[in-house]
Amino acid sequence: MLTAEERQEIKAELEHYPTKQAVCIDAMKIVQRHRGWVSDESIRDIGELLGMSVADLDGVATFYNLIHRKPVGRHVVMVCNSVSCWIMGYETIRQHLTSRLGIDFGETTPDGRFTLLPIVCLGACDRAPAMMIDDQFYGDLDPAKIDQLLEEFK
Repeated sequence: MLTAEERQEIKAELEHYPTKQAVCIDAMKIVQRHRGWVSDESIRDIGELLGMSVADLDGVATFYNLIHRKPVGRHVVMVCNSVSCWIMGYETIRQHLTSRLGIDFGETTPDGRFTLLPIVCLGACDRAPAMMIDDQFYGDLDPAKIDQLLEEFK
């Protein structure tokens, strides 16, 4: 069940869009900000609020790769695996992260601190290789910079 605060925030977003359905991504992002991920129950509740089917919302949620449909760690590390990032050192970055965190893509560290995910493109080819931690972008990565960043997200 959506909390009163989640409902209030979603309803406030309705003022900025021409239809209820147009709010669906923002609604899921609101729930995710509060809970860390978007459960099947949340999808159902958002659907009732916006007049959308569960199938329609799930289709949007699974297409939009910044919506997490299963629990994730306190911090989500998304590593860009676009062509530009591959050329500029993606493999070194991936190997360093998996070694440093002790997990592979799609996994969460045992302490629940980090979840590691690939992301198709961050649109920052001029700063490749790149990644995001939570909603913050980082580019021009190397192993030393990654180590420094991970220490900031304790």
